[in-house]
Amino acid sequence: MKRRRFLKTGAVLSAGTLLLPPSMINSRDRSSTALAASPPKFKPDIGQWADDEINIAWIGHATVLINFLGKWILTDPVFSDRVGVNILGAVIGPPRFTLPAVAMDDIPRVDVILLSHAHMDHMDVPTLEFFAEKFPGQIDVVTAFRTSDVIEHIEWKSLKEMDWRDEYGVQDIRFRALPVKHFGWRFPWERDRSKGNFATGRGYNAYMMERGGRKIVFGGDTAYTDSFGALKDEEIDVAIMPIGAYNPWKSVHCDPEEALTMADQMQARYFVPIHCYTFKQGVAPVSEPLKWLVTSAPNYNTRLAMVQIGQTLRMV
Repeated sequence: MKRRRFLKTGAVLSAGTLLLPPSMINSRDRSSTALAASPPKFKPDIGQWADDEINIAWIGHATVLINFLGKWILTDPVFSDRVGVNILGAVIGPPRFTLPAVAMDDIPRVDVILLSHAHMDHMDVPTLEFFAEKFPGQIDVVTAFRTSDVIEHIEWKSLKEMDWRDEYGVQDIRFRALPVKHFGWRFPWERDRSKGNFATGRGYNAYMMERGGRKIVFGGDTAYTDSFGALKDEEIDVAIMPIGAYNPWKSVHCDPEEALTMADQMQARYFVPIHCYTFKQGVAPVSEPLKWLVTSAPNYNTRLAMVQIGQTLRMV
């Protein structure tokens, strides 16, 4: 199978972005445009993770590797040098800014891949095909309502769609799909829940996952919403929340202040940032979201667990 080039270790075509400069077009003849991507300062030592602990490592963008008390979960895996529309072998989308903290080949066989929605920077088909080919029929996948068609050709152990407030158990992990404020279409002409097509439109989820009495929230991608307040009595251990792409797309992406507010509303103990410092999204400087997060975090109850790609949160 022909597969786009990976950077040892996706990019984001922002929905609705159709006209891009040549530097945002990658083809077999223009692979050098992604060479500016830098390695992160940290690398998770996943060989030292214990199965009686919770270990969470930020791999890049919304990709997080979790050892949840002995069960391995990978969220929104994106390892491609770019993610976008493939037109005659050319992938249209901005280049990767930061390399993944762990090479694809070094990711262990995960039990569950958790997908928040069908946007190309969250559901990267070449990355997903790589893992399914390496571990055929061995990975359970959980995805959002009306999005499984994008990846149903891939050999999974199981493929489960979840709608808002659905609950589902797999691999001794309990998942609950949570409503967020975003949009779901992969291409502009598709039906989408944000357009009012609740019965047939593509969905978009956050998730709460529970195992052994411990709870983690994966926020996926969202603008500010007070819906996370419904979790305030759940004793959430970790909130993994997006903090980028808010300028100029504030209606569908939260800023760091809003992400911290939502984490406080769910009374999460720890905060893990995602959806920044991996691809150039919008007009804000690529370093702005993390700087803003660090400046604002002391004003909130949730504690920052990390501020760099490649760092790991360990909880016993």
